[in-house]
Amino acid sequence: MAEQRPARRAQGKANGPPKKRGFFGNLAYWSLVLGLWGGVILAGVFIWLASDLPDPATLWAKTDRPSIVYVDINNEIVARRGAPDAPPIDLKSLPKYVPAAIVAIEDRKFYRHWGFDIEGLVRAAVVNAQAGRVVQGGSTLTQQLAKNLFLSSEQSMRRKAQELLLSVWLESRFNKEELLSLYMSRVYFGAGAWGIEAASRRYFDKTPQQLTLAEAALLAGLLKAPSRFSPVSDAVRAQGRATVVLDVMAKTGVITPQEREAAVKQPVRVARTAPGGGAGYFVDWISSDAGTVIGEPTEDVIVETTLDMNQQRAAERALALGLGPDSAKRRVAQGTVIGMQGDGAVRALVGGKSYDDSQFNRAVEAKRQPGSAFKPYVYLAAIEAGLSPWTSRFDQETRIGDWTPQNYDSRYRGEMTIQAALGQSINTIAVQLAEEVGRDTVIRTARRLGITSRLEPNRSLALGSDVVTPLELTAAYAPFSNGGNAAIPYGIKRIRTASGKVLYERRSPSARRVIDDRPLALMNMMMTGVVDAGTGTAAKVAGRPIAGKTGTTSDYRDAWFVGYTGNYVASVWVGNDDYSKMAKITGGSIPARVWRQFVGAALAGKPAAGFAMPAQDDPEAYPTEATLAGVSVDTLGPDGLPLAPSMETPENAAEALGAEPQQPNPDADAQALDDLLTTIETSKPKAGGTS
Repeated sequence: MAEQRPARRAQGKANGPPKKRGFFGNLAYWSLVLGLWGGVILAGVFIWLASDLPDPATLWAKTDRPSIVYVDINNEIVARRGAPDAPPIDLKSLPKYVPAAIVAIEDRKFYRHWGFDIEGLVRAAVVNAQAGRVVQGGSTLTQQLAKNLFLSSEQSMRRKAQELLLSVWLESRFNKEELLSLYMSRVYFGAGAWGIEAASRRYFDKTPQQLTLAEAALLAGLLKAPSRFSPVSDAVRAQGRATVVLDVMAKTGVITPQEREAAVKQPVRVARTAPGGGAGYFVDWISSDAGTVIGEPTEDVIVETTLDMNQQRAAERALALGLGPDSAKRRVAQGTVIGMQGDGAVRALVGGKSYDDSQFNRAVEAKRQPGSAFKPYVYLAAIEAGLSPWTSRFDQETRIGDWTPQNYDSRYRGEMTIQAALGQSINTIAVQLAEEVGRDTVIRTARRLGITSRLEPNRSLALGSDVVTPLELTAAYAPFSNGGNAAIPYGIKRIRTASGKVLYERRSPSARRVIDDRPLALMNMMMTGVVDAGTGTAAKVAGRPIAGKTGTTSDYRDAWFVGYTGNYVASVWVGNDDYSKMAKITGGSIPARVWRQFVGAALAGKPAAGFAMPAQDDPEAYPTEATLAGVSVDTLGPDGLPLAPSMETPENAAEALGAEPQQPNPDADAQALDDLLTTIETSKPKAGGTS
């Protein structure tokens, strides 16, 4: 029995509590657990990231390059562009220095990485952190291919992770030559040129097989910033960038120092005429929509647009001559012109002084303060709240907290009708009305008519302190011209294949009323007064009813005229890309005169169409003894309309936010411009080239 006790003790010990793991045992255990869970999480993240990735295998199968032809309403060819998804180019057909130039400047480690460069990413992160902004990119050529062709421009961690994932995916499916071929065929070189084939023809009127070393370096240099380094707009800067490319090529041994020296000295001749001329702005605007509809075409595609090339040419000429040779003296460098039917069909769109010099589309992309051109929404809100054109208010010192808005000349005119206040662009009364109806009401009114940009209920809202694009402001005036209906700007009527298959056809949406009859008629009468006797007299077009509003912002940084006739609205903006001050250019000067010349030429030969106006016996629209009771008759002319504004401008005129200087009648310079424009209109053929 005694001999059995140790055995029992041993058995009991074995059945006792489990032996505790040591430090290394716990480390191994939790490493395994965390590894398993990490694997599950990573698998989930991978599935999430890859859920909407495209299949790269389909890229190499593309062998066709259908052309896209844009035509105007008269079937005149506007532009002819190749699809951005051109087939991969045969690298063996090119001089070796053509792809070498792109690799040298864009991704020197291209042949040594697997889609991404850790060192480059870390270096870029450090540099950007030190600068406090993005000044350096760490993307490889493969990442650029993935980003530009498959992903959106969204700035998010998911998009960046997808970019890295897709880059590795591409590297696993294609060899380096295939990836480089894809990249060179699809990357954007500026001026509407996608791919090396289109770029060679656009800039040098030759095939990529015919490119010289100097030309190849110049094209490679464009990829960093196509607009900034464009040889058309700045030949010196483009050549400087090309020299950088040649330096890198020589440093990496791609070319010899002698070849580098010869290429630097070789003159490069660039074709200055871009396909489509000034209509390039319009084509750029609609091309993304066209691409969405077209998808993967297998034959040539014809895009039937809303553009009228006769009106487009008229807009280009009017702007070019309006800015004139003395633009430097006037300190005004840029402008836009838009012509639009009442339903939103864009007939003309000029996004800058020269498409060759700059492809930045100011008509669509530039965010500028509208100044007093925003006031119609304030006055419409007031009319809808029950006021009439003959409602009187006092032009006097007006305080909103610690802010006191100023009129252009720091003078106050006392009691006057709101119609006269709009015609003379009185700031104090516009602010008063906005406070009466509520700033939120003004914002809702502007939104209802078509303003889509962000609007804040700031004290200066009534004076146009928020920013809008010229295109949206034009569309937001359209309801005044078309009977009170909303208008969404559009540029494509139909898209069909060369064989006649319709891929897309716009269907006119049901009319959406945004202004009732009575407020519409009263507003049209009031804005007719702006042109007849107010700040917009220079916009008058003989034989046509014209209404509209001028706009001039603080320190003369923006100047506008937005006006309309029956079922047609147009806008003109002038200013500088760097927001610098112009030489006292106001909405009633250059913009109003350019508007008159453009609209006069664009609608020449077309019947004059009117817009909704009040009935002749309407006591709230036309003055009677009853409606004039208590109204200062000093603000009225013998016809009952507001008197023209005072032409006197003090030497120390204030330049308040949104201030609208009053405009004299066209001066000698304006008359000279008018005479010159008239001469050109009568001497040039209607189908003449762009300016």
